[in-house]
Amino acid sequence: MTVDQKSKLRAYELFDSGAFHNIEVGTLGGLVWIHRYLFNGLYEFAGEVRSKNTSKGGFRFASAIYLNEILSKIEKMPEKTFDQIVDKYVEMNIAHPFMDGNGRSMRIWLDMMFKKSLSKCVDWVQIDKYDYLSAMERSPINTLELRTLLKDALTNKIDDRTVYMKGIDQSYYYEEHD
Repeated sequence: MTVDQKSKLRAYELFDSGAFHNIEVGTLGGLVWIHRYLFNGLYEFAGEVRSKNTSKGGFRFASAIYLNEILSKIEKMPEKTFDQIVDKYVEMNIAHPFMDGNGRSMRIWLDMMFKKSLSKCVDWVQIDKYDYLSAMERSPINTLELRTLLKDALTNKIDDRTVYMKGIDQSYYYEEHD
């Protein structure tokens, strides 16, 4: 079984086990907890903020030497409104605190903020992979496309197991390379 398959099973388990109740919503600690839960024993760096620089597709994420300072500022960002939550999510994506597994962990983290503040979550199946990846790629410059995709996919089915499980499937599909 691959790392992705094993971590995906753990992502499913988050819902069924009730482990969601242990997550500090909107905090770096909460994101670290999610990452450790998904990747513990699969990556030696599970739940650890990276100490090396990283990039993806030509985009260089926040420099490791400034990462802790940046993460501290992101953690203090408000998360009461839709726009505030999306801004916090985009900034955390730019920071990219882990060597791998950021997207899978952060989408759960994002949904937890939406649930807490708006009593909504994203029905990820409604968001096309390529539209999402394009919106995320452009989000450091302009978040309108991402905001539109997320807003159009919000649902009040925050405790619906099917929405969650299909969302996890979609989240992992976003990470697959063609």
